[in-house]
Amino acid sequence: MTLDFSAIVPYLHMLLTGAKVTIQASALSVLFGAILGIFVGALRVVPFAPVRAAAATYIYIIRGTPLLIQLFLIYFGLPSLGLNLPAFTAGIIGLSINSSGYVGEIVRGGIEAVPKGQWEASKVLGLSYLKTMRFIILPQAIRNMLPAIGNEFVTLIKESSLLSTLAITELTMVGQQVRSVTYASFETFIAVGIIYLVMTSVTSFSLQCVEKKWKVS
Repeated sequence: MTLDFSAIVPYLHMLLTGAKVTIQASALSVLFGAILGIFVGALRVVPFAPVRAAAATYIYIIRGTPLLIQLFLIYFGLPSLGLNLPAFTAGIIGLSINSSGYVGEIVRGGIEAVPKGQWEASKVLGLSYLKTMRFIILPQAIRNMLPAIGNEFVTLIKESSLLSTLAITELTMVGQQVRSVTYASFETFIAVGIIYLVMTSVTSFSLQCVEKKWKVS
C-alpha cells in the first residue's frame, strides 16, 4: 500500500479552517467549563450538607453519562421544550457542562489538599468563609490542580470532535467532507490526526510552562 497525499493538498486550507473552528470551540468550552467547574467544586466543600449533596449529584450525573448523549439532549432535546439553539452554541454548552463535572472534582481535590491549618489560621484572623476561600485557599488549590486541569483541557480538545455529530464544521467534520471528495480516507485522517496532535502538543507545552512559572513564583 502506498500513501499519496497529493490528493488532499488542494483541501488543506479547508482542514485548517476546520482546525480554527475546533480551537474556537475548545477555547470557549475550556473557559466556561473552568468557571462552572470552579463554582461546582467550591460548592462541594461548603459547610452545608444539602448544597454539597446537590453539587455531588450534578457531578455524578455529568460524569456518569456520555458526552454525546449530553450534546444530543441539548441540541435535539431542548427544541421539544421550545428552546432552539444554534448548533455551535449547543455544542459549546454541552462541552462546557461536561467539562465542568470533571473540573469540579479536580477543584474539590485541590481544595481538600490545602492543609487544614490554613483554614484555622484564617478563622483566627477573623476572615469570612468567602474571603478565606478567595484569598487563602483557592490560590494554593489552583497550584495543586494545574496538572490535572491541563490534562482535562487536552482531553476537551480531542472530545470536541464529537461536535461533528451536530454538523458543526470543525476539523473532524471537514475531514469527512474532504474524504468524500478525494476518496483518500487514510491520507485525510492521517492529516486530521496530525493537526489534532499539533494542537494538543502546543496546549500541553503552554500549560507546562505556566505550571513551571507558577512553581518558581
